[in-house]
Amino acid sequence: MSEEPATDAKANPDTAPSAAGMTADGTGDTPAAVPGAGMVADSTGASAPQSRSADIVPGPGGVMTDEVGVVTGELTLRTEYADGKVTLRVQYKDADEWYVVTGGLVALPDPAGLDAVHAVAVALLNRPEG
Repeated sequence: MSEEPATDAKANPDTAPSAAGMTADGTGDTPAAVPGAGMVADSTGASAPQSRSADIVPGPGGVMTDEVGVVTGELTLRTEYADGKVTLRVQYKDADEWYVVTGGLVALPDPAGLDAVHAVAVALLNRPEG
């Protein structure tokens, strides 16, 4: 295995290896134009309300809600994040009213976990084969 001799980045800046505006010795050379650097995925802020939705068909017994009891048939599940909490809601597909899933309110300190919570909720509640 052969090794190349190290070069002095300040002596020959045109051939010095760099990444995102940094020279080989770790000092900043010029400002880097890196799209998205320092940005969060949700540019409205990490604590802004967010939601995910999916159409589901629950298995026998349906989904228990706080407001109206059991709902069955074709439903839409919405997983909402706001103020450090996740709330699961369901509605009859294309209806206007939403109902809170019984037991479907939990603290979630990091909104980055919203997709995972939604995926688990869909996996648990969507049982079209029974």
